[in-house]
Amino acid sequence: MKQHVPNILSSIRILLVPVFVLVYFGQESSIKIQAAVVYALASVTDFLDGFLARRYQLISNLGKVLDPLGDKLMTIAVLACIAIDGLIPPFVVYLVLVKELIMVVGGLIVRRKTKGTMPSSNIFGKTSTVVFFIICVTLMLFRGIPHSAAVFLIGVALVLMMAALVSYIRTFLMIMKKCTE
Repeated sequence: MKQHVPNILSSIRILLVPVFVLVYFGQESSIKIQAAVVYALASVTDFLDGFLARRYQLISNLGKVLDPLGDKLMTIAVLACIAIDGLIPPFVVYLVLVKELIMVVGGLIVRRKTKGTMPSSNIFGKTSTVVFFIICVTLMLFRGIPHSAAVFLIGVALVLMMAALVSYIRTFLMIMKKCTE
């Protein structure tokens, strides 16, 4: 059972995505405290599944799929909600969708070429996730932030996400080079 705990946590995070959306739009107040709590809970599961998997060597190929899937679904849901609310421009959601699609396709190619191995996350991805979380919670809780400041903050998160994408592309290219040698 212990070996399944990280995957269970990732699955819980995936199940929290629709809960987040329902809570976000179900709140009467413009301050989204309950939605921020659901998002924080999802983020705690993200931290715990990774920590437990690494600490107790419970890393699995299923976990390497479930964990980023949960991250991607929650990220898109949070961004979509914030964009629908008018706090950030909608193009941000599309940009992140394209980035995530590139990540998924690249991951599938690597998995196929390496016969099941999935690349792990790195410090750039982890950093962008933490910064993204802080910025999105800030936007949910402090609705008086000027639109230009909100766009700037999301811009910072996007720059970090793109840096993470570049680092993953470099890893992808190194793996692909090893596969052709």
